[in-house]
Amino acid sequence: MTKRARLLSVLGILAGGLFGLIASTQTWLDATINDGAAEPIHVAGAGAIALMAPLSLAAIAAAITLAIAGVAFRYVLGALAVIIGAAMLVMNVRLITGASALDVAAAVTEATGIAGDSAIIAMVTELTLTPWVTVTVVAWLLITAGGLLTLVTAKSWAASGKKYRTSTAGTAHTGPLDKIDSWDDLSRGEDPTQSV
Repeated sequence: MTKRARLLSVLGILAGGLFGLIASTQTWLDATINDGAAEPIHVAGAGAIALMAPLSLAAIAAAITLAIAGVAFRYVLGALAVIIGAAMLVMNVRLITGASALDVAAAVTEATGIAGDSAIIAMVTELTLTPWVTVTVVAWLLITAGGLLTLVTAKSWAASGKKYRTSTAGTAHTGPLDKIDSWDDLSRGEDPTQSV
């Protein structure tokens, strides 16, 4: 169960981060403005939530680091994943329940050259959410769940790289070494050519 918990934690956080990063480049909002343009302004996820791409990258980095982290650092990374996932979930739900013209202000300013909150609010006549806004909630839930699973199970995970460590307690040889003794020294990580 501990190997599975570790794997699920790392994969959950990694999958959520990757999905969030992909979603940040997709169209989340279509803003119709009253300047006579036939086409609405398409706003990507990163345009609607400025922290989306950086926090998705942070989740990916946390997942990769979590795969090799020691016990104490696992708790730090688990807590970080929970914070990232929960913060992004709150921002995402806020868009779903009440996106406003200010959420597309940067994109409208870039397209029209008009700045200022009141001018943009007056200019945007309609906001349409694409399915990406709702679907991406899954990414934040994966990151949050992976972080929570890490916090609950991190202490029981096997130490990383333990199978590659050598025992420091070697046996001292007295006298000449034969080939079998030399191979035994190599197995313990000792250099038999250094013996005198």
